[in-house]
Amino acid sequence: MMVKDLIKSLAADYKASIIAHRRHLHAHPELSFQEFETVSYVEQELRDIGITDIETKADTGLVAHIQGKNPDKKIIALRGDMDALPIHEQNEVPYKSTKEGIMHACGHDVHTSSLLGTARILFNLREHFEGTVKLIFQPGEELIPGGASLMIKDGALQNPTPAGIIGQHVMPLIPVGQVGFRKGMYMASADELYITVKGKGGHGAIPESLVDPVLIASHLIVALQQVISRNASPKIPSVLSFGRVEALGATNIIPNEVKIQGTFRTLDEAWRAKAHEHMTTIAKGLVEGMGGTVDFEVRKGYPFLKNAEALTSRAEEAAIEYLGHENVLPLDIWMAAEDFSYYTQEIDGCFYRLGTRNEAKGITSGVHTPTFDIDEDALEIGAGLMAWIAVNELKYTK
Repeated sequence: MMVKDLIKSLAADYKASIIAHRRHLHAHPELSFQEFETVSYVEQELRDIGITDIETKADTGLVAHIQGKNPDKKIIALRGDMDALPIHEQNEVPYKSTKEGIMHACGHDVHTSSLLGTARILFNLREHFEGTVKLIFQPGEELIPGGASLMIKDGALQNPTPAGIIGQHVMPLIPVGQVGFRKGMYMASADELYITVKGKGGHGAIPESLVDPVLIASHLIVALQQVISRNASPKIPSVLSFGRVEALGATNIIPNEVKIQGTFRTLDEAWRAKAHEHMTTIAKGLVEGMGGTVDFEVRKGYPFLKNAEALTSRAEEAAIEYLGHENVLPLDIWMAAEDFSYYTQEIDGCFYRLGTRNEAKGITSGVHTPTFDIDEDALEIGAGLMAWIAVNELKYTK
Protein backbone atom coordinates (compact mmCIF):
# COMPACT_ATOMS: atom_id res chain seq x y z
CA MET A 1 0.00 0.00 0.00
CA MET A 2 1.27 3.50 -0.85
CA VAL A 3 2.19 5.75 2.07
CA LYS A 4 -0.62 8.16 1.23
CA ASP A 5 -3.13 5.33 1.36
CA LEU A 6 -1.64 4.09 4.64
CA ILE A 7 -2.06 7.56 6.11
CA LYS A 8 -5.67 7.81 4.95
CA SER A 9 -6.40 4.39 6.39
CA LEU A 10 -4.81 5.23 9.73
CA ALA A 11 -6.57 8.62 9.90
CA ALA A 12 -9.89 6.84 9.42
CA ASP A 13 -8.99 4.23 12.05
CA TYR A 14 -8.02 6.91 14.57
CA LYS A 15 -10.90 9.28 13.84
CA ALA A 16 -12.93 8.21 16.86
CA SER A 17 -10.00 8.67 19.24
CA ILE A 18 -9.16 12.09 17.74
CA ILE A 19 -12.77 13.18 18.22
CA ALA A 20 -12.60 11.93 21.81
CA HIS A 21 -9.45 14.01 22.38
CA ARG A 22 -11.13 17.05 20.92
CA ARG A 23 -14.26 16.67 23.02
CA HIS A 24 -12.26 16.20 26.21
CA LEU A 25 -10.18 19.30 25.49
CA HIS A 26 -13.25 21.30 24.49
CA ALA A 27 -15.00 20.41 27.73
CA HIS A 28 -11.93 21.32 29.80
CA PRO A 29 -10.54 24.55 28.31
CA GLU A 30 -7.77 26.58 29.91
CA LEU A 31 -6.78 30.20 29.33
CA SER A 32 -3.45 31.33 27.91
CA PHE A 33 -0.42 30.25 29.96
CA GLN A 34 -2.67 28.32 32.33
CA GLU A 35 -2.79 25.11 30.25
CA PHE A 36 -1.47 22.83 32.99
CA GLU A 37 -4.20 20.17 32.71
CA THR A 38 -4.08 20.33 28.91
CA VAL A 39 -0.34 19.84 28.59
CA SER A 40 -0.45 16.99 31.12
CA TYR A 41 -3.19 15.35 29.04
CA VAL A 42 -1.17 15.79 25.84
CA GLU A 43 1.99 14.37 27.39
CA GLN A 44 0.16 11.29 28.67
CA GLU A 45 -1.41 10.69 25.26
CA LEU A 46 1.98 10.97 23.55
CA ARG A 47 3.46 8.46 25.99
CA ASP A 48 0.51 6.13 25.36
CA ILE A 49 1.36 6.29 21.66
CA GLY A 50 4.92 5.28 22.50
CA ILE A 51 6.61 8.67 22.13
CA THR A 52 9.06 9.20 25.00
CA ASP A 53 11.38 11.95 23.72
CA ILE A 54 9.36 14.76 25.34
CA GLU A 55 10.53 18.05 26.89
CA THR A 56 8.55 20.71 28.73
CA LYS A 57 8.98 24.21 27.31
CA ALA A 58 7.71 27.62 28.46
CA ASP A 59 6.05 26.04 31.54
CA THR A 60 2.86 24.87 29.77
CA GLY A 61 4.21 23.78 26.40
CA LEU A 62 6.09 20.76 25.23
CA VAL A 63 8.21 19.47 22.39
CA ALA A 64 8.35 15.82 21.34
CA HIS A 65 10.24 13.99 18.60
CA ILE A 66 9.42 11.07 16.32
CA GLN A 67 12.50 9.64 14.67
CA GLY A 68 12.35 7.90 11.34
CA LYS A 69 15.25 6.25 9.56
CA ASN A 70 18.42 8.39 9.44
CA PRO A 71 16.94 10.77 12.05
CA ASP A 72 19.50 13.54 11.49
CA LYS A 73 18.90 13.78 7.74
CA LYS A 74 16.12 16.40 7.92
CA ILE A 75 13.85 17.75 10.63
CA ILE A 76 10.35 19.10 10.07
CA ALA A 77 8.27 20.69 12.84
CA LEU A 78 4.50 20.50 13.29
CA ARG A 79 2.74 22.94 15.61
CA GLY A 80 -0.52 22.91 17.57
CA ASP A 81 -1.69 25.56 20.04
CA MET A 82 -3.62 24.68 23.19
CA ASP A 83 -5.16 27.74 24.90
CA ALA A 84 -8.81 28.81 25.04
CA LEU A 85 -10.61 32.16 25.23
CA PRO A 86 -12.50 34.04 27.98
CA ILE A 87 -15.89 33.43 26.33
CA HIS A 88 -19.04 31.88 27.82
CA GLU A 89 -20.10 29.00 25.57
CA GLN A 90 -23.69 29.01 24.32
CA ASN A 91 -23.61 25.70 22.45
CA GLU A 92 -25.76 22.92 23.91
CA VAL A 93 -23.60 19.92 23.09
CA PRO A 94 -22.40 16.94 25.18
CA TYR A 95 -18.86 18.34 25.16
CA LYS A 96 -19.84 21.89 26.19
CA SER A 97 -17.25 23.72 28.29
CA THR A 98 -17.42 22.76 31.95
CA LYS A 99 -15.57 25.94 32.94
CA GLU A 100 -17.67 29.05 33.35
CA GLY A 101 -16.59 31.84 31.04
CA ILE A 102 -13.87 29.83 29.27
CA MET A 103 -14.32 28.26 25.84
CA HIS A 104 -12.35 26.82 22.95
CA ALA A 105 -13.86 29.39 20.60
CA CYS A 106 -10.88 29.56 18.23
CA GLY A 107 -10.40 25.86 17.53
CA HIS A 108 -7.23 25.23 19.47
CA ASP A 109 -8.83 22.05 20.81
CA VAL A 110 -9.03 21.00 17.16
CA HIS A 111 -5.40 21.88 16.50
CA THR A 112 -4.18 19.96 19.55
CA SER A 113 -6.30 16.85 19.01
CA SER A 114 -5.50 16.83 15.30
CA LEU A 115 -1.77 16.99 16.05
CA LEU A 116 -2.17 14.11 18.51
CA GLY A 117 -3.74 12.14 15.66
CA THR A 118 -0.91 13.14 13.34
CA ALA A 119 1.59 12.00 15.96
CA ARG A 120 -0.05 8.57 16.21
CA ILE A 121 -0.05 8.18 12.43
CA LEU A 122 3.59 9.20 12.04
CA PHE A 123 4.75 7.05 14.94
CA ASN A 124 3.25 4.03 13.20
CA LEU A 125 4.89 5.02 9.90
CA ARG A 126 8.35 5.92 11.19
CA GLU A 127 9.94 3.15 9.10
CA HIS A 128 8.55 4.84 5.99
CA PHE A 129 10.37 8.20 6.24
CA GLU A 130 13.84 9.53 6.85
CA GLY A 131 14.54 12.26 9.35
CA THR A 132 12.74 13.49 12.46
CA VAL A 133 9.36 15.05 13.13
CA LYS A 134 9.37 17.66 15.88
CA LEU A 135 5.96 18.08 17.53
CA ILE A 136 5.39 21.50 19.12
CA PHE A 137 2.41 21.87 21.47
CA GLN A 138 2.45 25.50 22.53
CA PRO A 139 0.60 27.63 25.07
CA GLY A 140 -0.71 31.18 24.89
CA GLU A 141 -1.38 31.92 21.24
CA GLU A 142 -4.22 34.25 22.21
CA LEU A 143 -2.28 36.55 24.53
CA ILE A 144 0.69 38.88 24.02
CA PRO A 145 3.63 38.16 24.05
CA GLY A 146 2.46 34.92 22.42
CA GLY A 147 3.41 31.42 23.44
CA ALA A 148 5.36 30.89 20.25
CA SER A 149 7.85 33.61 21.22
CA LEU A 150 8.34 31.99 24.64
CA MET A 151 8.72 28.52 23.14
CA ILE A 152 11.42 29.84 20.81
CA LYS A 153 13.24 31.54 23.71
CA ASP A 154 13.11 28.23 25.59
CA GLY A 155 14.76 26.36 22.73
CA ALA A 156 11.79 24.76 20.97
CA LEU A 157 13.49 25.24 17.59
CA GLN A 158 16.81 23.84 18.76
CA ASN A 159 18.32 20.39 19.32
CA PRO A 160 17.52 19.71 16.55
CA THR A 161 16.68 22.76 14.43
CA PRO A 162 13.90 22.13 11.89
CA ALA A 163 14.25 22.97 8.23
CA GLY A 164 10.66 24.19 8.31
CA ILE A 165 7.47 24.29 10.35
CA ILE A 166 3.86 23.48 9.42
CA GLY A 167 0.78 24.82 11.17
CA GLN A 168 -2.93 24.54 10.48
CA HIS A 169 -5.87 26.57 11.74
CA VAL A 170 -9.62 26.00 11.58
CA MET A 171 -11.54 28.14 9.09
CA PRO A 172 -15.34 28.29 9.48
CA LEU A 173 -15.67 30.07 6.12
CA ILE A 174 -14.37 26.98 4.30
CA PRO A 175 -16.56 23.85 4.02
CA VAL A 176 -15.36 20.70 5.71
CA GLY A 177 -13.34 18.59 3.29
CA GLN A 178 -11.48 21.58 1.87
CA VAL A 179 -8.33 23.45 2.87
CA GLY A 180 -6.76 26.78 1.90
CA PHE A 181 -3.20 27.89 1.17
CA ARG A 182 -1.44 31.15 0.38
CA LYS A 183 2.22 31.60 -0.52
CA GLY A 184 4.05 34.71 0.68
CA MET A 185 2.48 37.40 2.84
CA TYR A 186 -0.63 36.10 4.54
CA MET A 187 -1.47 37.58 7.97
CA ALA A 188 -0.94 40.96 9.62
CA SER A 189 1.08 42.18 12.55
CA ALA A 190 -1.08 43.16 15.51
CA ASP A 191 -0.52 45.90 18.07
CA GLU A 192 -2.75 46.86 20.97
CA LEU A 193 -3.48 50.52 21.70
CA TYR A 194 -4.26 51.77 25.20
CA ILE A 195 -5.11 55.48 25.36
CA THR A 196 -6.16 57.59 28.34
CA VAL A 197 -7.45 61.11 27.60
CA LYS A 198 -7.41 63.29 30.72
CA GLY A 199 -9.33 66.50 31.27
CA LYS A 200 -11.28 68.19 34.03
CA GLY A 201 -14.70 66.76 34.78
CA GLY A 202 -17.73 68.18 36.46
CA HIS A 203 -21.39 69.10 35.95
CA GLY A 204 -22.61 68.65 32.41
CA ALA A 205 -24.54 71.93 32.63
CA ILE A 206 -21.37 74.03 32.83
CA PRO A 207 -19.02 72.59 30.20
CA GLU A 208 -17.40 76.01 29.69
CA SER A 209 -15.67 75.61 33.06
CA LEU A 210 -14.40 72.12 32.31
CA VAL A 211 -12.02 70.32 29.96
CA ASP A 212 -14.27 67.68 28.42
CA PRO A 213 -12.31 64.44 27.80
CA VAL A 214 -15.33 62.84 26.12
CA LEU A 215 -15.37 65.50 23.40
CA ILE A 216 -11.59 65.34 23.06
CA ALA A 217 -11.64 61.54 22.81
CA SER A 218 -14.32 61.72 20.12
CA HIS A 219 -12.16 64.05 18.02
CA LEU A 220 -9.12 61.88 18.64
CA ILE A 221 -10.75 58.67 17.40
CA VAL A 222 -11.75 60.40 14.16
CA ALA A 223 -8.40 62.15 13.75
CA LEU A 224 -6.39 58.95 14.19
CA GLN A 225 -8.06 57.48 11.11
CA GLN A 226 -5.92 59.80 8.99
CA VAL A 227 -3.00 57.56 9.90
CA ILE A 228 -4.53 55.12 7.41
CA SER A 229 -6.31 57.43 4.95
CA ARG A 230 -3.54 60.03 4.55
CA ASN A 231 -0.29 58.27 5.46
CA ALA A 232 -0.46 54.59 4.52
CA SER A 233 0.44 53.49 1.04
CA PRO A 234 -2.52 51.84 -0.70
CA LYS A 235 -0.11 49.01 -1.50
CA ILE A 236 0.22 48.17 2.21
CA PRO A 237 -2.97 46.82 3.80
CA SER A 238 -3.57 48.47 7.18
CA VAL A 239 -6.35 48.43 9.76
CA LEU A 240 -6.94 50.77 12.70
CA SER A 241 -9.97 49.92 14.83
CA PHE A 242 -11.22 50.93 18.27
CA GLY A 243 -13.37 48.47 20.16
CA ARG A 244 -13.62 49.93 23.65
CA VAL A 245 -14.33 53.47 24.84
CA GLU A 246 -14.92 53.94 28.56
CA ALA A 247 -16.19 57.26 29.92
CA LEU A 248 -17.56 56.70 33.42
CA GLY A 249 -19.76 59.76 33.62
CA ALA A 250 -23.54 60.08 33.43
CA THR A 251 -26.17 62.14 31.63
CA ASN A 252 -25.13 65.23 33.58
CA ILE A 253 -21.62 64.24 34.67
CA ILE A 254 -18.52 64.80 32.56
CA PRO A 255 -15.77 62.43 33.81
CA ASN A 256 -12.16 63.36 34.40
CA GLU A 257 -10.84 60.85 31.88
CA VAL A 258 -11.76 58.58 29.00
CA LYS A 259 -10.06 55.26 28.26
CA ILE A 260 -9.83 53.96 24.69
CA GLN A 261 -8.61 50.57 23.47
CA GLY A 262 -7.94 49.56 19.89
CA THR A 263 -5.81 47.59 17.47
CA PHE A 264 -3.45 48.50 14.65
CA ARG A 265 -2.54 45.93 12.01
CA THR A 266 -0.41 46.01 8.89
CA LEU A 267 1.87 43.95 6.65
CA ASP A 268 5.01 46.08 6.59
CA GLU A 269 7.42 46.52 9.49
CA ALA A 270 8.84 49.89 8.40
CA TRP A 271 5.35 51.36 8.02
CA ARG A 272 4.33 49.77 11.31
CA ALA A 273 7.02 51.74 13.16
CA LYS A 274 6.13 54.99 11.37
CA ALA A 275 2.43 54.52 12.15
CA HIS A 276 3.21 54.20 15.84
CA GLU A 277 5.01 57.56 15.67
CA HIS A 278 2.19 59.18 13.66
CA MET A 279 -0.47 58.05 16.14
CA THR A 280 1.47 59.24 19.16
CA THR A 281 2.17 62.64 17.57
CA ILE A 282 -1.46 63.15 16.50
CA ALA A 283 -2.75 62.20 19.94
CA LYS A 284 -0.40 64.49 21.83
CA GLY A 285 -0.99 67.48 19.54
CA LEU A 286 -4.76 67.18 19.36
CA VAL A 287 -5.40 66.47 23.02
CA GLU A 288 -3.06 69.15 24.33
CA GLY A 289 -4.45 71.60 21.77
CA MET A 290 -7.89 71.07 23.32
CA GLY A 291 -6.61 71.57 26.85
CA GLY A 292 -6.15 67.98 27.99
CA THR A 293 -3.33 65.48 28.40
CA VAL A 294 -2.95 61.98 26.98
CA ASP A 295 -1.21 58.71 27.81
CA PHE A 296 -0.72 56.75 24.60
CA GLU A 297 0.61 53.21 24.94
CA VAL A 298 1.37 50.91 22.01
CA ARG A 299 1.82 47.29 23.08
CA LYS A 300 3.67 45.75 20.19
CA GLY A 301 2.20 42.36 19.35
CA TYR A 302 2.84 39.65 16.81
CA PRO A 303 4.77 40.32 13.59
CA PHE A 304 3.28 39.68 10.16
CA LEU A 305 3.07 36.09 8.95
CA LYS A 306 4.77 35.27 5.67
CA ASN A 307 4.54 31.76 4.28
CA ALA A 308 7.75 30.51 2.68
CA GLU A 309 7.18 30.19 -1.06
CA ALA A 310 8.89 26.84 -1.69
CA LEU A 311 7.66 25.08 1.46
CA THR A 312 4.09 26.29 0.95
CA SER A 313 4.14 25.24 -2.71
CA ARG A 314 5.21 21.73 -1.70
CA ALA A 315 2.59 21.57 1.05
CA GLU A 316 -0.12 22.76 -1.33
CA GLU A 317 0.86 20.14 -3.91
CA ALA A 318 0.77 17.49 -1.20
CA ALA A 319 -2.72 18.66 -0.23
CA ILE A 320 -3.86 18.41 -3.85
CA GLU A 321 -2.55 14.84 -4.00
CA TYR A 322 -4.30 14.00 -0.73
CA LEU A 323 -7.65 15.77 -1.21
CA GLY A 324 -7.95 16.50 -4.92
CA HIS A 325 -7.41 19.78 -6.73
CA GLU A 326 -11.00 20.91 -6.26
CA ASN A 327 -10.64 20.78 -2.47
CA VAL A 328 -7.55 22.99 -2.20
CA LEU A 329 -8.45 26.68 -2.29
CA PRO A 330 -6.41 29.89 -2.65
CA LEU A 331 -6.55 32.24 0.34
CA ASP A 332 -6.71 36.02 0.43
CA ILE A 333 -4.62 38.14 2.77
CA TRP A 334 -6.13 37.95 6.25
CA MET A 335 -5.78 40.94 8.58
CA ALA A 336 -6.06 38.82 11.69
CA ALA A 337 -2.80 37.92 13.46
CA GLU A 338 -1.20 34.69 14.63
CA ASP A 339 1.82 34.07 16.81
CA PHE A 340 2.86 31.29 14.40
CA SER A 341 4.48 34.31 12.73
CA TYR A 342 7.29 34.16 15.30
CA TYR A 343 8.33 30.76 13.97
CA THR A 344 8.35 32.11 10.41
CA GLN A 345 10.77 34.83 11.52
CA GLU A 346 13.22 32.06 12.44
CA ILE A 347 12.70 29.28 9.88
CA ASP A 348 10.60 28.57 6.80
CA GLY A 349 6.94 28.16 7.65
CA CYS A 350 3.63 27.17 6.09
CA PHE A 351 0.38 28.11 7.82
CA TYR A 352 -2.76 26.83 6.11
CA ARG A 353 -6.49 26.67 6.79
CA LEU A 354 -8.62 23.62 7.60
CA GLY A 355 -12.26 23.83 6.54
CA THR A 356 -14.74 23.16 9.37
CA ARG A 357 -18.04 24.59 8.05
CA ASN A 358 -21.17 22.52 7.44
CA GLU A 359 -24.29 24.55 6.68
CA ALA A 360 -26.51 21.47 6.59
CA LYS A 361 -25.61 20.79 10.22
CA GLY A 362 -25.92 24.46 11.18
CA ILE A 363 -22.18 24.76 11.84
CA THR A 364 -21.52 28.26 10.53
CA SER A 365 -20.44 30.44 13.48
CA GLY A 366 -17.16 32.30 13.27
CA VAL A 367 -14.21 31.93 15.60
CA HIS A 368 -14.20 33.97 18.81
CA THR A 369 -17.98 33.64 19.12
CA PRO A 370 -19.91 31.78 21.86
CA THR A 371 -21.53 29.45 19.31
CA PHE A 372 -18.38 28.41 17.43
CA ASP A 373 -18.19 24.69 16.67
CA ILE A 374 -16.84 22.44 13.93
CA ASP A 375 -17.90 19.54 11.78
CA GLU A 376 -15.76 16.86 13.40
CA ASP A 377 -15.13 15.18 10.05
CA ALA A 378 -12.44 17.88 9.77
CA LEU A 379 -10.39 16.09 12.43
CA GLU A 380 -9.72 13.06 10.26
CA ILE A 381 -8.68 15.35 7.40
CA GLY A 382 -6.56 17.57 9.63
CA ALA A 383 -4.62 14.70 11.18
CA GLY A 384 -4.11 12.83 7.94
CA LEU A 385 -3.19 15.81 5.79
CA MET A 386 -0.60 17.10 8.23
CA ALA A 387 0.97 13.64 8.40
CA TRP A 388 1.05 13.47 4.59
CA ILE A 389 2.64 16.94 4.31
CA ALA A 390 5.26 15.91 6.88
CA VAL A 391 6.28 12.71 5.12
CA ASN A 392 6.45 14.59 1.83
CA GLU A 393 8.97 16.94 3.46
CA LEU A 394 10.96 13.93 4.63
CA LYS A 395 12.15 11.47 2.03
CA TYR A 396 9.84 8.47 2.32
CA THR A 397 9.78 4.93 0.99
CA LYS A 398 6.73 3.54 -0.77
